[in-house]
Amino acid sequence: MTLLTPDQVAAGLRSLPAWARRGDAIVREYQFADFAAAVRFVNAVAAVADELWHHPDVDIRWNRVTLALTTHDAGGLTELDLSLAARIDAL
Repeated sequence: MTLLTPDQVAAGLRSLPAWARRGDAIVREYQFADFAAAVRFVNAVAAVADELWHHPDVDIRWNRVTLALTTHDAGGLTELDLSLAARIDAL
């Protein structure tokens, strides 16, 4: 998997405005009504991640879920990260 250049990452994030670059990852925080809703969302993310065989780092804090995407095998951001972010946004 080929790493994206900084310009490619910036271009990809223009279509994913809720995501932000943080080091070698892109990150987004979601807020829900309660813990159960947050867990349902994480379960939906898990299904999409398994489909793409690309799994985010997940942090659940009661009604907030933070997702971080990076392609660990490649050592940074790839097209797979942007694709997964778009699929998650469509949930």
